[in-house]
Amino acid sequence: MERVACIDIGTVTCRLAVAEVEGDGVQRLAKSSTICNLGQDLTATGRICDEARDRVLACVDQYLATIATSGARAACCTLTSAARDASNSGELLSALEGRGLRPMVIPGEVEGSLTFLGVAQDFPGQRILVADNGGGSTELALGTLSRDGLDLEAVRSENVGCRRITERFLSAGDPPSPDDIAAARAFADGPFAAAAAEERIAQRRPARLVVTGGTVTSLVAIEKRLQPYDPRQVHLANLSRTQVEGLVTKLASMTVAQRRELPGLQPKRASVILGGAVAIAELMAQTGFDELTVSESDLLFGLSLCAAAAMRDDQTSVGWKPLLAPVW
Repeated sequence: MERVACIDIGTVTCRLAVAEVEGDGVQRLAKSSTICNLGQDLTATGRICDEARDRVLACVDQYLATIATSGARAACCTLTSAARDASNSGELLSALEGRGLRPMVIPGEVEGSLTFLGVAQDFPGQRILVADNGGGSTELALGTLSRDGLDLEAVRSENVGCRRITERFLSAGDPPSPDDIAAARAFADGPFAAAAAEERIAQRRPARLVVTGGTVTSLVAIEKRLQPYDPRQVHLANLSRTQVEGLVTKLASMTVAQRRELPGLQPKRASVILGGAVAIAELMAQTGFDELTVSESDLLFGLSLCAAAAMRDDQTSVGWKPLLAPVW
């Protein structure tokens, strides 16, 4: 059994998982999620701003303190869409290395594969389409996890995410105008329509669409008015396309300040939740699903499996290994 610590730094959220891994079984011992908004103003400037970088580093310092007393033998750290896009990501990477980590900016295809590996644990033998809807991008992975191993038929990353949509289309008005909403929908439509066509989603027809990420879990929490947030009522919950479209309409009619007061929504997510909801609505429309299943077994779950394999010097099912840093 291996105990590992995994940090994932996304466009909106930084997350930590400490897990014990035995074979293909993962038991989470600790999980933290902090909205740091690394992607603040990235669309306009192409750079990570100083305030966003400092927020992330302060969060990582807290995570490292947790890791130090967790009993984990090794830690890994991945960065995704914002770090892929920013021209000055090296500054953040250097600061993370100075803290003893071995950070890796992972390609979208690796991100999608890790997410699929984590999500598919709950759907053994089922052919599923997994969508990881984040702040800067959405990863799509189609395949099956069976006793014979992982069969990934397609993995791709599209630059459609809640912060990217918000900064490009939904920040001019509060609430945004119908024209801005239409532009946001059109922006999401193109990549998702192309992905559905190129990967022949309609012809291959997966058994279900499983979506992970802070937007979709927040939509369930809003729908169920969860105060406080209860992952047991979110994980494996279903949302219909009608429900998602209803939430888009509701959120589009509200100011950011009004969204902050919504039961079930983290106040820091109020500015980007509409952009994420639009992305999910268009994803469902373009892939032809009338219902989605929500998963909390995300990239960190798959990353934990790969980190444990790296500790054993074994191969991983996704053909990629994280760089590990010892925990002292």
